Amino acid sequence: MKKIAVIGAGIAGTTTAYALLKRGHKVSIFDYRRYPAMATSYANGGQLSASNAETWNTTKNVISGIKCMFKPDAPLLFNPSPEIQKYKWMLGFLFATIKGEHKKNTLETINLAKKAREIYFRIADEEGIEFELLKKGILRFYDSEQEFKLDRAKASWLNQEGMEWDILTAEEVKNLEPAFKNNKNYENILGGIYTKSDASGDIHKFCTSLEQVLVNKYFADLQLNTTIEHITRQKDQLVLTMRNENEVMNSAFDNVIICAGVGTQKFANKLGDKMNVYPVKGYSITIDLKDELSKQCAPTVSLIDQPVKIVASRLGDRFRVAGTAELAGINTDIRQDRIKPLLKWVQKYFPNVSTETYTPWAGLRPMTPNMMPITRESKMKGIFYHAGHGHLGWTLSAQTAQIVADKVEGKD
Repeated sequence: MKKIAVIGAGIAGTTTAYALLKRGHKVSIFDYRRYPAMATSYANGGQLSASNAETWNTTKNVISGIKCMFKPDAPLLFNPSPEIQKYKWMLGFLFATIKGEHKKNTLETINLAKKAREIYFRIADEEGIEFELLKKGILRFYDSEQEFKLDRAKASWLNQEGMEWDILTAEEVKNLEPAFKNNKNYENILGGIYTKSDASGDIHKFCTSLEQVLVNKYFADLQLNTTIEHITRQKDQLVLTMRNENEVMNSAFDNVIICAGVGTQKFANKLGDKMNVYPVKGYSITIDLKDELSKQCAPTVSLIDQPVKIVASRLGDRFRVAGTAELAGINTDIRQDRIKPLLKWVQKYFPNVSTETYTPWAGLRPMTPNMMPITRESKMKGIFYHAGHGHLGWTLSAQTAQIVADKVEGKD
């Protein structure tokens, strides 16, 4: 049995702690916030989506990004402020695109996502966790023939790899999700692609519920409101210097797993590890379905509107709509011009859903240039990273946590 520190109490940290505790290790979880899962794991799009695990490194996406990056209501927004890390990341993204590993990386993330999905289902069953899980699949729908044609072409090789992408007619889309029947814009929908094995759920509810299981059942040591200031090696142990309010403490561990989201880059810089993780901001709105009409007219199948890069999930009596990517550094300010397209999307496709009461949110996705998560050891032996999932943290973390746990135990 090892004594292990996990830095970060979001989805990456929570799943890592669970994987290690189930293997019999003693785990302490640290987070500088007062509560767990309050950063990117708070209000994402909700999708456990192997079908949407595609990496973004394509020539098409680069060209589209350049065309729209200065439009305030476009899916991608670029802040031209001078920031070395941002331009370094953009160059890395471009080089990763030129390298031409999009298909290989996408197949890898799909495989990770499929395994992670089953782990989430198993955790929910074994630990009795309720997180608004809906196993109704994920539906992509299209009102652009060009986008629909491009994705139909992908379906052939994805199906060959065991990722079911069922192509639907416009009528089949309406039958699958009856909420579209109340939509006057439905006639503009040309068809869809459906993955029945995908699911959706509330990431924040999952994390906070699992944290309670970790503490009460598996006796994890959860230390919130605690900032890790330094990590040093003393003989065969790693010593964390931490601050809780005005008290400074030291504690020794056999291993340290850094699951700090966008803060992982700061740890890598201190430890001398080469890393390129950039905070790509995403937005969401969570609509309270207060009246019966809204509850009846909000969709229950999780959706992807591919042309505008918006996703939506039903979370009980709430409706979560998320999207956009913004390159603006460590900045969680909520811009109304980025929220407005999400509201307009709801009003366009689900006009009977009241948007009178909603909660806007912005989070920072820790993204690598090639869109692949980081699950490797530091130069300082015994320290491992579990970060860099980008927009796929919820989708991948349960499986990448197992990969990290294997490496900690020397099984890789």
